[in-house]
Amino acid sequence: MKVIVLGAGIIGVTSAYQLAKAGHEVTVIDRQQGPALETSFANAGEVSFGYCSPWAAPGIPMKALKWLFMQHAPLILRPKIDRAMLSWLVRMLSNCTSERYAINKSRMLRLADYSRISLADVRQETGIAYDERMQGTLQLFRTQAQLDASAKDVKALAADGIPYEVLDREGCIRVEPALRHVRDKIVGGLLTPKDETGDCFKFTNALAAKAQELGVRFAYGTHIKGLDVEGGKVRGIFTDHDHIGADAVVVALGSYSPLLLKPFGMNLPVYPVKGYSLTIPITDAARAPESTVMDETYKIAITRLGDRIRVGGMAEISGYTNDLGLARRRTLEHSVTDLFPGGDVAQASFWSGLRPMTPDGTPVIGPTKIGGLFLNTGHGTLGWTMSCGSARVISDLVSGRKPDIDATDLAIGRYA
Repeated sequence: MKVIVLGAGIIGVTSAYQLAKAGHEVTVIDRQQGPALETSFANAGEVSFGYCSPWAAPGIPMKALKWLFMQHAPLILRPKIDRAMLSWLVRMLSNCTSERYAINKSRMLRLADYSRISLADVRQETGIAYDERMQGTLQLFRTQAQLDASAKDVKALAADGIPYEVLDREGCIRVEPALRHVRDKIVGGLLTPKDETGDCFKFTNALAAKAQELGVRFAYGTHIKGLDVEGGKVRGIFTDHDHIGADAVVVALGSYSPLLLKPFGMNLPVYPVKGYSLTIPITDAARAPESTVMDETYKIAITRLGDRIRVGGMAEISGYTNDLGLARRRTLEHSVTDLFPGGDVAQASFWSGLRPMTPDGTPVIGPTKIGGLFLNTGHGTLGWTMSCGSARVISDLVSGRKPDIDATDLAIGRYA
């Protein structure tokens, strides 16, 4: 079949690679001049198969009120007259129950664990390198209350068979030796040892090259004007250059996916939640992380990427804005220098990207009411983590095969 993939971020490129492996004639369309130049460009670098949780969780509404008054808040809300924002917030709040949290986290862990296997397969097939490490994620707790609250995550990990280890202070230092310099600032942690780290931008570019070797065509600098739908079936897309015909279209446009679907009566509850990152050159390896440390207090990930430290986090709900607020930079700097002062923060590059978040935390992967139109979007903070598994699922669905994991509750139909 002729398949068009819309978007050349990590989700679009992995999808194109798997579709080409399945024997399809694939074209990828993106407005940028190359792969991974938007949300996939400088994310936190963590590939967190075990540390993946919905933002919508019990207690979040009360925490959000407290965060409004914090100097270094992990959540920033800039309310505006925006029906999509209001609808998304209401839906997210409705998922902040213990029952919904358990369902949503289980879905996410299922897909994330499948992605762990899929990423390993891609590495073996291609041999690509991307500053990867396989040393786990340490969720770091500064207070006893945070450590106690992790019990709900431990329960979910155990239920899904995901390896974990609850650590005391000395256990955290064993995993991340640089923490010995700040031992008095931590009480314990939760280690998910199967987690990995890596540069998403490097990976996406390397895989795009491999996809081209398989025959995938990349049309960069091309703006998507709309879908060509006739008789309830997708026929292709309209761009600023021409019309491109196809038997199937996969939408992997992240936060911009709902805008493409809206004219066809599809209300996809994906909304942009802006995240920020710093990329810092390491000057003292003894005071730098070995893998990923998630600073639970500020919800900030501190990751080792070769000779750099990537610091990423925060969730700013402010619509489709991509400005760089200096207050956000100060929060990132505060977290990393407080725990790992082993980099030259003055030389750091500052970046922001729009994460495509669903209200329940789970991405939307699967068919739509329009024949031949498929979605692979809404991965939020976990696009890098879930990319390879999501790509295999969407490739199977487009090809008419049953995926290796249950994907029925991942499609847009769950919002009906």
